[in-house]
Amino acid sequence: MSTDRPRPWLSSYADSVPETVDIPTGSLVDLIEESVDRFRRKVALEFFGAETTYGELGEQIERAAEGLRRLGVSAGDRVALVLPNCPQHVVAFYAVLRLGAIVIEHNPLYTPRELRHQFEDHGARVAIAWDRVVGELQGMPADIAFEHIVSVDLTSAMPFVKRAALRLPLPRIRATRRALTAKVTGATRWADLIDAPRIRSSVPRPSVTDPALLQYTSGTTGLPKGAVLTHLNLRVNALQGRAWVPGLVEGRETVYGVLPMFHAYGLTLCLTFAMSIGARLVLFPKFDVDLVLAAAKRHPPTFLPAVPPIYDRLVRTAAERGVDLSSARFAISGAMNLPIATVERWEEATGGYLVEGYGLTETSPVALGNPIGPSRKPGTVGVPFPSTDARVVDPEDPTQDRPIGEPGELLLRGPQVFSGYWRKPDESAEVLLADGWFRTGDIVTMDEDGFVTVVDRIKELIITGGFNVAPSEVEEALRSFPGVKEAAVVGIPRAGGGEDVVAAVVPQPGATLDLEAVRAHCRSQLTAYKVPRRVVLLDELPTTLIGKVLRRAVRERILASEG
Repeated sequence: MSTDRPRPWLSSYADSVPETVDIPTGSLVDLIEESVDRFRRKVALEFFGAETTYGELGEQIERAAEGLRRLGVSAGDRVALVLPNCPQHVVAFYAVLRLGAIVIEHNPLYTPRELRHQFEDHGARVAIAWDRVVGELQGMPADIAFEHIVSVDLTSAMPFVKRAALRLPLPRIRATRRALTAKVTGATRWADLIDAPRIRSSVPRPSVTDPALLQYTSGTTGLPKGAVLTHLNLRVNALQGRAWVPGLVEGRETVYGVLPMFHAYGLTLCLTFAMSIGARLVLFPKFDVDLVLAAAKRHPPTFLPAVPPIYDRLVRTAAERGVDLSSARFAISGAMNLPIATVERWEEATGGYLVEGYGLTETSPVALGNPIGPSRKPGTVGVPFPSTDARVVDPEDPTQDRPIGEPGELLLRGPQVFSGYWRKPDESAEVLLADGWFRTGDIVTMDEDGFVTVVDRIKELIITGGFNVAPSEVEEALRSFPGVKEAAVVGIPRAGGGEDVVAAVVPQPGATLDLEAVRAHCRSQLTAYKVPRRVVLLDELPTTLIGKVLRRAVRERILASEG
C-alpha cells in the first residue's frame, strides 16, 4: 500500500497495533493446519457441551476432504453449504477448501425461491445441507441437477445425553424423525462421507490467490450477487482482526459463535479469525439467550462478536439471573448502528470494551474499527484497519476528495477487498476502480482524526438484525400478491439500532387488501427477516419524471404518518 496519502487515523491506533500486516503466502488450508499443529490438544469447538480438539478437527477435515474427493469434487468446483452453526459446518468449510474447491454459503432458513436464484447463478452440483432442508434442495427444478447432496444431522455432534433426550420414544418426536428420514432419501449421510481415510498429501492444494468463497450480497441494487473472495482476502482479514485486538492470548481465548457463519461477519470472526488464534469456538445454531448464558457458566466468553440487540438482551437477562459477564474482555459490534447506551450498559456489566466496526461482504468483511482503547469514539464506525486506506469522495466524481467533515462516498483499498462479482464483469467494473479503490456506496463523513461516521446509503439496502435486505426482492414478492398494483419497501429506524422492513402498497383499482394476508404471502416467499414488519396503504407512490419510485420520499411519508 502506497504511503503518499495522509493517514490521520494512525495516531489513534491502540498501543501495539501495527500500521500494516504481513501479507500471507499460505492459503486458508495452511491457516487451519498451522493451528492444528500448534494447538492440537486444545479444544477447538464446543457444541452443547460436546468438545472437539484441534487435533480431532484436523483429522475430520482431512477425512471429509477425501470423502468429497471420492464424490468427484476437485479444484475450482463450487460446493454449497446450507448449514447453521455446528461443528460439521467448520469441518465442511475447510474440507472443501483443501481440495481447491470454492465454498458457497447459504442461509438454511431461506425459502426455496431464494435458494433457487443463488443455485441458478453459481451452478454448484454438490451441496452439504442440514437434513431439515435437504428435501427443499431435492425439490429444486430439473435445471438445477445435483450430483450429490450430503445430509447433516446436527444432533450427531451433540453430547450423548442430549442426543438420547431427542430420541425419546414420544409420538411427536417419532413423527418428526420419520419425516426427516423421508426427506433425506437419496442423499449421502455426513457420517458416511467422513468414514474415509485421510486425504493423501499428494492431492493438489490451493494457492493463496485462488478463489475460496462466493458470498452472496445484494451489492448496490437488485438481486444478490456472488462476491468472489480469495484465500488471501479472507486470511489477511483474520490477520487484521488479530492485530486490532491488543491483549489477545493465542490458545487461551473463548469466542462465542452467536453470529451465523453463513453471513460474512460471522464467517470471518468465527471460521477464520477464531481458528487462526487457537481459540475455543463455542457454537450456537442460532442466538438463544438461555443457551448462551448456560454456556457462559461452563466456559465464559472472552471475545464476543455480535450485533447490538444481542448485547442488550444478554446484559439485561444476565443481570436478572445473576450471571457474571466480566470474562468478556473484547466485543466487536457490526452490521448495524451501535447505540452509545448499549456500549455503556455492556461495558459497565463486563468491564471490557465494546467497539463498533464497519465492513461489507466485498471487504471480507471488516475494513474499519474503533480502536480498542481510550482513543475510540463511540458513535463512529472507527478508522481504517492496518494495511487499509480510505477516502471520502464526491459520489458523482470519485476522483475528487471531499474536505474533512463533509459528506461523501466512502472508498476503500486494501488486501481484503474482493476481486469482483461472480460472472458479472459490468457490475464489478461499477464498484472496482482502476487504481484499486472500491466504491462502498455508503455516504460518510471523516473527521480530522480519520474517524468515519456513516450518514446515509447510496444503495438503499435495509439492515435489519444485522442482515441486508434488498428492497427490490421484497417488492417483487409483494407485487405477486393478487390485488397489489405497486409496492415500495424501505427501512424505518427502530429503537436500539437497526431498521424495520416496512412496505407501502398501492392496491389495484377496486381491490380491497387484507394487509395481514399480504404479510402472510411474503412469509411464504421470503425468509423471516425480509418479511415487512408493517404494510401501509397508499393511493400512489411518489416517482421521478421517468416513473422511478422514490423510496426516500416513501420513507419520509411513512415516518410523517407515524408522527
